[in-house]
Amino acid sequence: MTDGKALVKTLDFQLNIQSNNESLLYDACLESRSVYNETIRLAKLGMDWDAIPDHVADDADLVKNTTQRVVDKALGAMKNYYEYEDFGQPSHTKDGVYPLRSNYEEGYNLSLTDDGDVAFRISAKPYKHVKGVLKGEDAHIGILKTAIEGDEWKIGTAEALFHDGTPELHVNVTNTKRTVRDKQDSRTAIGVDVNEDNVALAALSEDGVEDTLVIDFPEIKFERHRYFTIRKRVQNVGKSSTHDTLKGREERFVRDRLHKVSRHIVVWTQQFEKPCIVFEDLKEMRDSIDYGTRMNRRLHHLPFRTLQYYTSYKASFEGIPTSWINPEYTSQRCPMCGYTERANRNKKRFKCRSCSHQDHADRGASVNIAVKGIEKHQNWNVPALNSLPIVRKVRRQASGAVDAPTVTHDTVRGYQTDGAAGVPD
Repeated sequence: MTDGKALVKTLDFQLNIQSNNESLLYDACLESRSVYNETIRLAKLGMDWDAIPDHVADDADLVKNTTQRVVDKALGAMKNYYEYEDFGQPSHTKDGVYPLRSNYEEGYNLSLTDDGDVAFRISAKPYKHVKGVLKGEDAHIGILKTAIEGDEWKIGTAEALFHDGTPELHVNVTNTKRTVRDKQDSRTAIGVDVNEDNVALAALSEDGVEDTLVIDFPEIKFERHRYFTIRKRVQNVGKSSTHDTLKGREERFVRDRLHKVSRHIVVWTQQFEKPCIVFEDLKEMRDSIDYGTRMNRRLHHLPFRTLQYYTSYKASFEGIPTSWINPEYTSQRCPMCGYTERANRNKKRFKCRSCSHQDHADRGASVNIAVKGIEKHQNWNVPALNSLPIVRKVRRQASGAVDAPTVTHDTVRGYQTDGAAGVPD
């Protein structure tokens, strides 16, 4: 058995910068890119890696601590190339701005203000600082305040960067009292298939499929489309302030629903022996989407990664590890016979053209995800799948009746179910 790992979280904040110093931070991020690229260049030329930090620091217009952290990250990319050979060439050089990475109380500082805000000071350049207050989710602000006061959480490195033109600070914190079990020590793989209007779950152990569940949340898709239509009308009459207000309401609505769904996933997961939650790695998905203007707008705004993130950090608080697998063929592969064919799937209906197995398409995908999770991380074999449980679905009351014929729906603490246990909001 392996020991648990310390619980580490990355907290994301927007920077509300004082005195119009955003340009100073931007210039520093450009200098960080130069440091990164110069490190890669010297490593390719064969310079001793131990000599690179001092050599680069002589010419860098950055605080020495920040320069060291950026160099370390570049050399880490080079090490991954030589160890795994998974890049086209020894680490790509960077374009545009690159994050400033620094240690707490060396390259950046945090403090609490009299107004209850979290103030920051980032050493962007030698003797030149960027100051202001952090803005972010209440949960993240709360954790950071606890860490500043020295209770339970410990503050580590942070990265100042620009995301879609907005300055942000990503702070790593470590919980000194909680641990996350090593994924290699898991006995149940929980496959999670996130879709536009639902999330499908499958629990797979050495004994086979323990249970499955499909959680419907069509209200997110509906509300996003409704707010989009309203904002278009508001834009046409030139009311920009109303447009921003509507966008804020939409974001709060979606965030609230995703928190509730992610909490449901974690509670359901906890019933199984030593679970590990398995996600599809969808970070490259948006780059490959091109189905026309209307469909692209819908798919590019789907909260796939957000739901995965919410679920992952809630699971980590319960000591449950998460892992990520390649999503290739998870929706097209038959979980019973392994036959892979795009024509197997038609919307929510799956019928294998080889063995004639029929299933809820998303539930079948979640089983395939769990199988891949076992193959990637576990030292036990994937069991033979001779049968699957009856598909169980759960949906929030506000979204209407469950799409399942001849089933009596019981109201269970805010949910309508057909045999599934309800989870409180």
